[in-house]
Amino acid sequence: MTHRRLTAIICTLPLSILGCLSPASADTDVQVTNQDVQVTNQGNSRYLLHWTQTGPVDVLVSGRPDVKESSMRVLASNVRGPTYETSSLDVPRPYFLLRSADGARHRTAERLIPLQGGSNFRDLGGYPAAGGKHVRWGLLYRSAAMPKLTDADYEYLSALKIRTVVDLRSQDERELSPVRWRARPSPRFITAGYPGAAFFRRLQGFNGPAREFVTVRLYWDIPLLLREGYRVLFDEMLHGRAPMVFFDGVGEDRTGIAAGLILSALGTPREIIYEDYLLSTRDRQPQNEMADVNLQDYAATNSEAQFLIEYREYAEKMRSAKRSAPTQAPLTDSRGRPLLQDAFEEIEADCGSVPNYLDKMLGIDAADIAKLRALYLE
Repeated sequence: MTHRRLTAIICTLPLSILGCLSPASADTDVQVTNQDVQVTNQGNSRYLLHWTQTGPVDVLVSGRPDVKESSMRVLASNVRGPTYETSSLDVPRPYFLLRSADGARHRTAERLIPLQGGSNFRDLGGYPAAGGKHVRWGLLYRSAAMPKLTDADYEYLSALKIRTVVDLRSQDERELSPVRWRARPSPRFITAGYPGAAFFRRLQGFNGPAREFVTVRLYWDIPLLLREGYRVLFDEMLHGRAPMVFFDGVGEDRTGIAAGLILSALGTPREIIYEDYLLSTRDRQPQNEMADVNLQDYAATNSEAQFLIEYREYAEKMRSAKRSAPTQAPLTDSRGRPLLQDAFEEIEADCGSVPNYLDKMLGIDAADIAKLRALYLE
């Protein structure tokens, strides 16, 4: 395929050294462990913690993700679990620390950010990474488009102190559903520069017999189509301009590949990357992902409007034929494989490995990987 030949010209040198990098220590006294802890928002500032480790634990909390253990508030001691429900907390977003008698520590938080007008806005923190470390909480967020965030949402986001917003959508998508960020402080707002037709023409045939191949082909193409947006995203990370959020229209494809590349650079196992990717099916709120516009007003010149009109006609045709209308895709192919796997396999076919892609396509070399791990792991 043409895009494979193009990338093969660029991606030629191995980077096996990346597998041998030792991440630098994070600025914290907490050494986290690979302990499975889930945090569920119960409403009214109450949270339920559930964990798998046996034995008693102390539960501590802070309103910031980088606070040292000695400065955190102890909520409970010698909890024998495996659950603990908090009383009302007076912080916008709590970060918990579980401390066991054997010295193990695990910092955790609610992954999905509770936004009234948001969709698929979640934290990449807590995932296992290189050197037995974990991705730091409260620095890297992924999301779907955000045209319907409320004043309360922006008040909440102001507490997260987002410094950088990277919009991976095309020009046409931004025209239909502009995001007017109102949280403080005002962040650097970076947009990708490709036309909508470059993305939506790849979806031609979505309503035909080769529907699944259309989706797989899209995942093959995105790493090349979005390489400039991904390069800028990594550059912002390298300059420490976090907390940051990156997003596309639905927070699945372009954002999913971006998250996969970031987690790969940080040393997260591939199976964990796929698990994060598949959360999007559960965490989306499609009604919040697009502004309320009349698509016909834009149909003459806007490729997203053209695609959505065609898709809605297809959905209505399915209903009229008394067949099931299209539903939110599960992000897996007919064999049950995550679609993200197709993107990674295409990258590896083109470049030999994900590290080679990062180096030759995005300019992220071994020294950059070491810096990223120093900045975003604990």
